[in-house]
Order: sequence, then structure tokens, then C-alpha cells
Amino acid sequence: MKPLITILYDWPRVVASFLGWAAPLAVRIVVGWVFLWTGWQKLHFLPRMIENFREWGIPAPEFLTPFASGMEFVGGLMLLLGLLTRVVSVPMMIIMLVAIASAKWGDVDSLQTLLGFEEVSYFVMFAWLGIAGPGPVSLDHLILKALRPDRPPADYGA
Repeated sequence: MKPLITILYDWPRVVASFLGWAAPLAVRIVVGWVFLWTGWQKLHFLPRMIENFREWGIPAPEFLTPFASGMEFVGGLMLLLGLLTRVVSVPMMIIMLVAIASAKWGDVDSLQTLLGFEEVSYFVMFAWLGIAGPGPVSLDHLILKALRPDRPPADYGA
């Protein structure tokens, strides 16, 4: 039984310990790239996006549309770089909640439908980045390592 535990639990844990940097980097690249480009597109079609926000019932669309679109663009870029990852994750989560509540809520007929929305997946990824941090392959890591050399690497997501 002990060899089975070693193979099924210990070996994967040891292998995963060498790849801890990969998961936050992969998530940052995926959501960063997606939101960099969706934000860019929305900024270039602002009049149409303002109309969409108005139709979805979002208040003050003339203000909130450029704000949300700009946040998606700048937030996507910052996530790609791993800069202020935990800070950027919060407004990105809020944008996803607003998107679900305003544009998707009418389509929800079950938990399966709700959990199937890509906005929910993005929300979870932003939440994970906000909690776990950007990982060691990030500007956040380099900045904190340089400015806080007295702290253990675990304090800045290594």
C-alpha cells in the first residue's frame, strides 16, 4: 500500500513543486491576453459599446463604458506583465460580476448554465490570482524581491 501512496501522492507532489511557477504564469497570460484585446476592441468601438451598456441597463454608460473598457485593456496588460496583479484582479472580478448580472442573468435557468459562462471562469481565475498572487515569473515578484529583500520568498508569491 505504501508504494501505491508514494506513486499516486508523493511523486505528483514533488513534480508539481518544481512547476509552481507555471500555473500563475499560464493564467496571467490567458486572461491578460484576452482582456488586453477585448478592451482594445471596446475602446475602438466606444459608441456601440455605450449603446450596449445602455441596453443592458448599466447606469451612466457614457462614463462606465470607457472606464470598464480601459480597465480591461490596462488590466490585461498589467496581468501579462505580472504588475500589481492582486490589485488589478479586484476590478476585473467586479467587471465580470457586472457582465453576468447585466448581460447574462436573463439566460440563467440553472446552476449549470451559470457556471458555463466564460465570465464565471474569468471571475474564478481573477479570484485565484488575487489570492495566490502572480507567481515568481512576474514584475511583482522582481519588485518585491528588490524592495523587500528581508522577506521570505513566500511573502511575494515565490
